Amino acid sequence: MAVNYGSKRIVVGAHYGLRDWLAQRVTAVLMALFTLLVLGQLLGSKGPIGYYTWSGIFSAQWMKVLTFTVILALLYHVWVGMRDIWMDYVKPVAVRLSLQVFSIVWLVGCAGWAIQVLWRL
Repeated sequence: MAVNYGSKRIVVGAHYGLRDWLAQRVTAVLMALFTLLVLGQLLGSKGPIGYYTWSGIFSAQWMKVLTFTVILALLYHVWVGMRDIWMDYVKPVAVRLSLQVFSIVWLVGCAGWAIQVLWRL
C-alpha cells in the first residue's frame, strides 16, 4: 500500500509569471537609463531649453532608434501591467477581453503616433 504524504499541487494559469516579472524589471531599467541619458544631454546643453534644444537632442538617427526602442519597451511594460490588472480584478470574461483588446489597440496607436513624432523632427 502506497503512502500519500500530501496532495499533488495543481498549478493553473498561463505560467508566465517569472517572465513577465523579469520583463517589467528589464524595461524599467532601460527606461531609467534612457531618462538619465536625456537628462545628461539637457544638463550639458547651453542656452535656454526650448524646441531647438529638444530637436537637437533627438535629431540624430541613433537617438531616434534608441528612443523608439525605449518607447517599445514602455509599451510592453504597460501591456504587462495592464493585462495583469485586467486578469486579477476583472472577473467577467467578456469585459476582461474587451478591456484587453482596447488596451492593445490603444498601445498600437501610441506606437504609431510615436513613430510619426520621432521621424518628423
